This record gives sequence, structure tokens and C-alpha cells, in this order.
Amino acid sequence: MMKLTPKSATLIVLVALIALSPLLFPSNFYYRVGALIFVNAIAVTGIVILTGYAGQVSLGHAGFAGIGAYACALAPVHLGLPPALAVVLGAVLSGVLAYLVGRPILRLHGYYLGVATLGFGILVTMVLTNERALTGGPDGIDVPDLGLRGLLGDLGLSLSNGQFWYFFSGLCMLIGAWIALNLYDSPTGRALRALHGSEVAARTVGIDVARLKLRAFVISAVYASVSGSLLALQNRFVTPDVAGFMHSIEMVTMAVLGGVGSVLGAIFGAAILTLLPQVLTVFAEYEQMVLGLVMILVMIFLREGLLPSILKKLRGKDE
Repeated sequence: MMKLTPKSATLIVLVALIALSPLLFPSNFYYRVGALIFVNAIAVTGIVILTGYAGQVSLGHAGFAGIGAYACALAPVHLGLPPALAVVLGAVLSGVLAYLVGRPILRLHGYYLGVATLGFGILVTMVLTNERALTGGPDGIDVPDLGLRGLLGDLGLSLSNGQFWYFFSGLCMLIGAWIALNLYDSPTGRALRALHGSEVAARTVGIDVARLKLRAFVISAVYASVSGSLLALQNRFVTPDVAGFMHSIEMVTMAVLGGVGSVLGAIFGAAILTLLPQVLTVFAEYEQMVLGLVMILVMIFLREGLLPSILKKLRGKDE
């Protein structure tokens, strides 16, 4: 009997969850929540590559999400690009900017690196907020329709807006997870993990530490940009909050909560942190306090993240 590899098992689990979850949805609203989970999971998968693989910390990654989101809002209007190509443009701009910004700041270590990336995110937010004539300022700006749902309707596949974005975002998340899982097993992925273990040891065995850190930063920036683009296209509206500090913190928290070293764990963390505010609305004004308490308890008792810790305990019982 052929044994499944961890990569295959992860992708099968994700496909099954995407395909079977709608059977439990009592209303169309849950398609919207599911799509939001998948969009967040794309950004968090990028954090896994940067932090879980390469061991680098970014507190300003929402800046790249903002670039992707506003590319979808501005490129169709000012450049005449279709929204789908605007997603590509946003990803390319984010990758180039990550390369230019990452070259100097990735020479830093520890909290110096975190503060530098935080400054980048704040700078992007300030530009999006202050350039009112172009971005609409804090009031935000409308985003054109992607147009793909109408095309599918012409081909005879009729989906509601929630259903379309659920399955389309789920497909994009699957592609992102597949790329990240392939990277993990590649020579570059092994070098990144060596870098995570010890930069000095990695440099000693001939690994180009600076180049690898920069590569991980660029890849994770592209993930964040695509996530921001999908969020903007789904909402048909975008504000500078998409590039805000709290969004960056949410990305990192989702990854750490689920298990930053695991693609499936990080996606699980994105699902938990997206769903918890929906569940905790019963606590009214105490919602944020309860959410914070849950996160503190997880960090104390399940330090590797929710999913890796749970799987480890289950394996221990089996043994």
C-alpha cells in the first residue's frame, strides 16, 4: 500500500475541507466567512515561508497587502488593466519593493528587523491615507468587479457571489499551499531551514544567507499582495486599514497560533482567528478580552501552535 507523503496528505486534507465544508453551511453568509479564511490563509502561508522556514520576523507585511489591494483599485481605472492583470501587477510591484527594501533591512537581526519592517508598513499606510486624490484617503475607494463570475455564468455555471469567492479563494489558497510545500522539500527550502536553525552554521557550510533571507522576504511579500488583492476584489472596496499595523499583527498571530512551522497549522490558525470573533460576539464588549485570553493560554500551554501540539499529543497517546 502506497504511503502518503506529508505534502500529499496536507493537500488532500485542504481539498476535502474546501469541498465538504459547504455541506454544513446553514446560509450563504458562511461562504463569505470561508472565503475570508482562505484569503487570510494565503497571507499567513507567506509568513510561514518567511518566519517558519527562514526564521525572519516581519511586522509590516500588511503593507504589501495594501499594495496588492490598491493595485486592483487603481490599475483598471488609470492604466486600463483588467482586474485579473491588476492582481499580477500588484504582486510584481510588491516583489520588486520587497527586494529593494529587504536588501538593507534584512541585514538587521532580532527586534531591530521587526522595527524596520514595522516602519515600512506604517509608511505604506501613511501614503495610502494622505494621497487622497489618488487613493481616496481614509474614506477608501471602490474596486472594479473581477468579472470571472459573469464569465462562468455565461458558460452555464451559476454561482452566488459568496459561493464564487469561496471556491475561487479556496483554489488560490490551494495553489499557494502547494507552492509552499514544494519549497519546503526543495534545496532552497532545506537551506532556509538551516538558516532558521543557525545563521552562523548555515554560512559556515556555504549557504548565501543574505540572498536566501531576501528570497524568502520577496516570496512572502507576493503572498501578502495576492491576499490583499483578493480581499479588495471580494469586498469591491478598500481602505488604508488593509495595510495597517493591526493587520500585520493579525497575520503573524494567525501563523503563530496555528503553528508557524507548518503550512497546514498556519492555515488552521487563520481559520481559528477568523472564526473566533464571529463566535465571541455573544460576549459583547468582552469579546476582545476573551480572544486575548484564549491566545495567551495557547501560547503558554501549546507553544508550538495549536495544530502541531494537538498532533504531537495524539501521536503520544497512540505510542
